[in-house]
Amino acid sequence: MGVLDRFRLDGKRAFVTGASRGLGREMALALAEAGADLVLVSRDPASCEKTAADVRARGRKADVLQGDMGKPSECERVCREVLEKHAPIDILVNNVGGRRQDIPTEKMPLDTWRELVDLNLTSTVVCTKLVGGAMLGRGKGGRIINIASINAFVSNRKVAGRHYETSKAAVVQFTRSVAADWAPRGVTVNAICPGGFMTDANVRWEKENPEIIAAFKAQVPMGEFGKPEDLGPLAVYLASDASRYMTGAAIVIDGGYTLW
Repeated sequence: MGVLDRFRLDGKRAFVTGASRGLGREMALALAEAGADLVLVSRDPASCEKTAADVRARGRKADVLQGDMGKPSECERVCREVLEKHAPIDILVNNVGGRRQDIPTEKMPLDTWRELVDLNLTSTVVCTKLVGGAMLGRGKGGRIINIASINAFVSNRKVAGRHYETSKAAVVQFTRSVAADWAPRGVTVNAICPGGFMTDANVRWEKENPEIIAAFKAQVPMGEFGKPEDLGPLAVYLASDASRYMTGAAIVIDGGYTLW
Protein backbone atom coordinates (compact mmCIF):
# COMPACT_ATOMS: atom_id res chain seq x y z
CA MET A 1 0.00 0.00 0.00
CA GLY A 2 1.34 3.41 -0.97
CA VAL A 3 1.64 6.30 1.45
CA LEU A 4 -1.31 8.25 0.06
CA ASP A 5 -3.43 5.10 -0.02
CA ARG A 6 -3.15 4.90 3.76
CA PHE A 7 -5.13 8.13 4.03
CA ARG A 8 -8.13 6.71 2.16
CA LEU A 9 -11.37 6.13 4.08
CA ASP A 10 -13.29 4.12 1.51
CA GLY A 11 -15.91 1.87 3.11
CA LYS A 12 -15.82 3.81 6.41
CA ARG A 13 -18.66 5.71 8.06
CA ALA A 14 -18.01 8.76 10.25
CA PHE A 15 -20.27 10.41 12.81
CA VAL A 16 -19.52 14.14 13.24
CA THR A 17 -21.20 16.31 15.88
CA GLY A 18 -21.69 20.02 15.34
CA ALA A 19 -21.33 19.53 11.60
CA SER A 20 -23.45 22.37 10.25
CA ARG A 21 -20.71 25.00 10.06
CA GLY A 22 -17.15 25.96 10.92
CA LEU A 23 -14.63 23.31 11.92
CA GLY A 24 -17.20 20.49 11.99
CA ARG A 25 -18.35 21.19 8.46
CA GLU A 26 -14.83 21.34 7.05
CA MET A 27 -13.76 18.14 8.78
CA ALA A 28 -16.87 16.38 7.47
CA LEU A 29 -16.12 17.49 3.92
CA ALA A 30 -12.50 16.40 4.22
CA LEU A 31 -13.52 12.94 5.47
CA ALA A 32 -15.93 12.67 2.55
CA GLU A 33 -13.22 13.60 0.05
CA ALA A 34 -11.10 10.80 1.52
CA GLY A 35 -13.93 8.34 0.88
CA ALA A 36 -16.01 8.19 4.06
CA ASP A 37 -19.79 8.28 4.31
CA LEU A 38 -21.13 10.69 6.93
CA VAL A 39 -23.73 10.89 9.66
CA LEU A 40 -24.09 14.52 10.75
CA VAL A 41 -25.82 16.03 13.74
CA SER A 42 -26.63 19.63 14.61
CA ARG A 43 -29.21 21.72 16.44
CA ASP A 44 -29.92 23.35 13.06
CA PRO A 45 -30.87 20.65 10.55
CA ALA A 46 -31.32 23.17 7.71
CA SER A 47 -27.69 24.28 7.95
CA CYS A 48 -26.59 20.69 8.41
CA GLU A 49 -28.41 19.73 5.22
CA LYS A 50 -26.16 22.16 3.34
CA THR A 51 -23.13 20.26 4.62
CA ALA A 52 -24.82 16.99 3.71
CA ALA A 53 -25.50 18.25 0.18
CA ASP A 54 -21.82 19.11 -0.23
CA VAL A 55 -20.86 15.66 1.03
CA ARG A 56 -23.18 14.07 -1.52
CA ALA A 57 -21.70 16.27 -4.24
CA ARG A 58 -18.40 14.57 -3.45
CA GLY A 59 -19.99 11.21 -4.18
CA ARG A 60 -20.50 10.07 -0.59
CA LYS A 61 -23.60 9.30 1.48
CA ALA A 62 -24.76 11.71 4.17
CA ASP A 63 -27.52 11.42 6.77
CA VAL A 64 -28.62 14.29 9.01
CA LEU A 65 -29.95 14.10 12.56
CA GLN A 66 -31.25 16.92 14.72
CA GLY A 67 -30.23 17.17 18.34
CA ASP A 68 -28.78 19.44 21.00
CA MET A 69 -25.66 17.54 21.99
CA GLY A 70 -25.08 19.94 24.87
CA LYS A 71 -27.99 18.33 26.72
CA PRO A 72 -26.89 14.91 28.05
CA SER A 73 -30.26 13.21 27.61
CA GLU A 74 -30.58 14.54 24.05
CA CYS A 75 -27.00 13.54 23.30
CA GLU A 76 -27.69 10.02 24.49
CA ARG A 77 -30.86 9.84 22.38
CA VAL A 78 -28.99 10.90 19.24
CA CYS A 79 -26.19 8.40 19.83
CA ARG A 80 -28.67 5.56 20.28
CA GLU A 81 -30.45 6.61 17.07
CA VAL A 82 -27.13 6.63 15.22
CA LEU A 83 -26.35 3.11 16.42
CA GLU A 84 -29.85 1.86 15.66
CA LYS A 85 -30.20 3.34 12.16
CA HIS A 86 -26.71 4.09 10.86
CA ALA A 87 -24.31 1.56 12.35
CA PRO A 88 -21.58 0.60 12.10
CA ILE A 89 -19.67 3.80 12.88
CA ASP A 90 -15.94 3.55 12.22
CA ILE A 91 -14.96 7.15 12.98
CA LEU A 92 -16.33 9.43 15.71
CA VAL A 93 -15.55 13.17 15.66
CA ASN A 94 -16.62 14.86 18.90
CA ASN A 95 -16.62 18.41 17.59
CA VAL A 96 -19.58 20.14 19.24
CA GLY A 97 -18.65 22.84 21.75
CA GLY A 98 -17.96 26.52 22.26
CA ARG A 99 -17.23 29.24 24.78
CA ARG A 100 -20.58 31.05 24.32
CA GLN A 101 -20.39 33.06 27.55
CA ASP A 102 -18.10 35.80 28.85
CA ILE A 103 -19.06 35.78 32.52
CA PRO A 104 -16.54 36.24 35.36
CA THR A 105 -16.07 33.12 37.44
CA GLU A 106 -17.24 34.88 40.59
CA LYS A 107 -20.51 35.87 38.90
CA MET A 108 -21.27 32.75 36.90
CA PRO A 109 -24.48 30.96 37.91
CA LEU A 110 -23.88 27.31 38.71
CA ASP A 111 -26.54 26.24 36.22
CA THR A 112 -24.71 28.12 33.45
CA TRP A 113 -21.44 26.45 34.42
CA ARG A 114 -23.06 23.04 34.25
CA GLU A 115 -24.66 23.75 30.87
CA LEU A 116 -21.34 24.80 29.36
CA VAL A 117 -19.42 21.89 30.82
CA ASP A 118 -22.10 19.57 29.43
CA LEU A 119 -21.65 21.18 26.02
CA ASN A 120 -17.86 20.93 25.94
CA LEU A 121 -17.13 17.84 28.03
CA THR A 122 -20.17 15.69 28.78
CA SER A 123 -21.13 15.50 25.10
CA THR A 124 -17.71 14.02 24.35
CA VAL A 125 -18.02 11.55 27.21
CA VAL A 126 -21.50 10.38 26.21
CA CYS A 127 -20.64 9.94 22.52
CA THR A 128 -17.42 8.14 23.36
CA LYS A 129 -19.21 5.86 25.82
CA LEU A 130 -21.98 4.88 23.41
CA VAL A 131 -20.53 5.15 19.90
CA GLY A 132 -16.99 4.29 20.95
CA GLY A 133 -18.33 1.49 23.11
CA ALA A 134 -20.03 0.03 20.05
CA MET A 135 -16.65 0.06 18.27
CA LEU A 136 -15.27 -2.08 21.08
CA GLY A 137 -18.21 -4.43 20.79
CA ARG A 138 -17.61 -4.97 17.07
CA GLY A 139 -14.00 -5.90 17.70
CA LYS A 140 -12.79 -4.29 14.47
CA GLY A 141 -11.15 -1.18 15.89
CA GLY A 142 -12.10 2.42 15.29
CA ARG A 143 -11.02 6.04 15.43
CA ILE A 144 -12.18 8.70 17.88
CA ILE A 145 -11.19 12.33 17.36
CA ASN A 146 -12.01 14.79 20.15
CA ILE A 147 -11.87 18.50 19.41
CA ALA A 148 -10.28 20.18 22.41
CA SER A 149 -8.51 23.57 22.27
CA ILE A 150 -5.23 25.28 23.05
CA ASN A 151 -7.23 26.59 26.00
CA ALA A 152 -6.68 23.17 27.51
CA PHE A 153 -3.14 24.46 28.14
CA VAL A 154 -3.35 28.27 28.23
CA SER A 155 -6.03 30.78 29.22
CA ASN A 156 -7.40 33.29 26.75
CA ARG A 157 -6.52 36.88 27.54
CA LYS A 158 -9.31 39.28 28.50
CA VAL A 159 -12.04 36.63 28.50
CA ALA A 160 -13.92 36.01 31.72
CA GLY A 161 -15.28 32.73 33.02
CA ARG A 162 -13.10 29.67 32.77
CA HIS A 163 -15.68 27.02 31.92
CA TYR A 164 -14.11 26.64 28.47
CA GLU A 165 -10.52 26.23 29.65
CA THR A 166 -11.60 23.80 32.36
CA SER A 167 -13.77 21.59 30.15
CA LYS A 168 -11.29 21.50 27.26
CA ALA A 169 -8.47 20.52 29.64
CA ALA A 170 -10.72 17.71 30.85
CA VAL A 171 -11.33 16.64 27.24
CA VAL A 172 -7.57 16.24 26.76
CA GLN A 173 -7.15 14.13 29.88
CA PHE A 174 -10.26 12.10 29.04
CA THR A 175 -8.73 11.49 25.60
CA ARG A 176 -5.46 10.28 27.09
CA SER A 177 -7.09 8.06 29.69
CA VAL A 178 -9.54 6.36 27.34
CA ALA A 179 -6.78 5.97 24.76
CA ALA A 180 -4.77 3.97 27.29
CA ASP A 181 -7.77 1.80 28.13
CA TRP A 182 -8.81 1.09 24.56
CA ALA A 183 -5.45 0.82 22.78
CA PRO A 184 -5.24 -2.97 23.28
CA ARG A 185 -8.67 -3.28 21.65
CA GLY A 186 -7.79 -1.40 18.47
CA VAL A 187 -9.68 1.86 19.06
CA THR A 188 -7.47 4.93 18.93
CA VAL A 189 -8.47 8.15 20.72
CA ASN A 190 -6.76 11.43 19.85
CA ALA A 191 -7.48 15.13 20.35
CA ILE A 192 -7.05 18.14 18.11
CA CYS A 193 -6.32 21.41 19.93
CA PRO A 194 -7.08 24.33 17.60
CA GLY A 195 -5.93 27.86 18.25
CA GLY A 196 -7.50 30.90 16.62
CA PHE A 197 -9.79 30.01 13.73
CA MET A 198 -12.26 32.49 12.27
CA THR A 199 -15.37 30.39 12.62
CA ASP A 200 -18.82 31.99 12.78
CA ALA A 201 -18.56 32.07 16.56
CA ASN A 202 -15.28 33.98 16.47
CA VAL A 203 -16.61 36.36 13.83
CA ARG A 204 -19.35 37.18 16.34
CA TRP A 205 -16.76 37.59 19.10
CA GLU A 206 -14.81 39.97 16.85
CA LYS A 207 -17.87 42.18 16.37
CA GLU A 208 -18.75 42.21 20.07
CA ASN A 209 -15.20 42.32 21.53
CA PRO A 210 -12.78 43.40 18.78
CA GLU A 211 -9.98 44.08 21.25
CA ILE A 212 -9.96 40.43 22.35
CA ILE A 213 -9.57 39.13 18.79
CA ALA A 214 -6.95 41.77 17.95
CA ALA A 215 -4.90 40.90 21.05
CA PHE A 216 -5.09 37.20 20.17
CA LYS A 217 -4.00 37.72 16.56
CA ALA A 218 -1.07 39.91 17.64
CA GLN A 219 0.33 36.93 19.58
CA VAL A 220 0.26 34.47 16.66
CA PRO A 221 3.81 34.05 15.25
CA MET A 222 2.43 33.22 11.80
CA GLY A 223 0.53 36.51 11.88
CA GLU A 224 -2.88 35.21 10.91
CA PHE A 225 -5.77 33.08 12.08
CA GLY A 226 -6.33 29.60 10.79
CA LYS A 227 -9.00 28.78 8.24
CA PRO A 228 -11.53 26.06 9.12
CA GLU A 229 -10.39 24.00 6.12
CA ASP A 230 -6.90 23.81 7.66
CA LEU A 231 -8.28 21.23 10.09
CA GLY A 232 -9.55 18.89 7.38
CA PRO A 233 -6.24 17.17 6.49
CA LEU A 234 -5.44 16.59 10.18
CA ALA A 235 -8.84 15.00 10.75
CA VAL A 236 -8.30 12.72 7.75
CA TYR A 237 -4.92 11.67 9.10
CA LEU A 238 -6.31 10.81 12.55
CA ALA A 239 -9.26 8.96 11.01
CA SER A 240 -7.15 6.88 8.64
CA ASP A 241 -4.70 4.02 8.72
CA ALA A 242 -1.92 6.60 8.37
CA SER A 243 -2.27 7.27 12.13
CA ARG A 244 -2.37 3.57 13.05
CA TYR A 245 0.35 3.93 15.69
CA MET A 246 -0.89 7.18 17.26
CA THR A 247 -3.21 7.29 20.25
CA GLY A 248 -3.61 9.56 23.25
CA ALA A 249 -2.11 12.51 21.39
CA ALA A 250 -3.26 16.12 21.79
CA ILE A 251 -2.16 17.84 18.59
CA VAL A 252 -1.88 21.63 18.67
CA ILE A 253 -2.67 23.56 15.48
CA ASP A 254 -2.44 27.26 16.31
CA GLY A 255 -0.02 29.09 14.03
CA GLY A 256 2.52 29.02 16.86
CA TYR A 257 0.39 30.90 19.40
CA THR A 258 1.38 28.68 22.33
CA LEU A 259 5.10 28.95 21.54
CA TRP A 260 5.35 32.28 23.37
